[in-house]
Amino acid sequence: MTQATEIFERLKEDHDRHRDLIDKLLDTSGESEERKELFTELTKELKAHAAAEEQALYSTMLRKPPTTDETRHSVAEHHELDEALNDLAATDMSEGGWLTKFKTFAHDYRHHIDEEEEEHFPDFENYLEDDDMKHMRQVFERRKKEEKAEAEVTPEKKEDAKE
Repeated sequence: MTQATEIFERLKEDHDRHRDLIDKLLDTSGESEERKELFTELTKELKAHAAAEEQALYSTMLRKPPTTDETRHSVAEHHELDEALNDLAATDMSEGGWLTKFKTFAHDYRHHIDEEEEEHFPDFENYLEDDDMKHMRQVFERRKKEEKAEAEVTPEKKEDAKE
């Protein structure tokens, strides 16, 4: 396994965990404790993962001109997904509208990680050097741990979000 493959496998492990949490959430109903707990866990996981991924991977890829557009695209999607999570947190879980919003979020998130795994990661691998790998390994786990410890559910309706 190359160092680049190792980094991308680590990111995919997180993505698989996120897919599992989404599936579990889709099996919940109403404003149950299980739904609240799973949503909180998913929110903290996603916020920590995105922050760590941006600092470790995307900051590296922004310095490589051939991958700048892909990188900006993914970071923009992180922002959109974060707004959607905040909007979900501000929506009453007992209403049918919450599940509808969550299904849209789940679809958008799956699209995002599929695109990363199938298109971006293989492309990025072509431009990464040993020093990049060392940096990403050191930064990702440290940053994810720090971010997860501080991550919280932040209710904010989409229409109230700052541009």
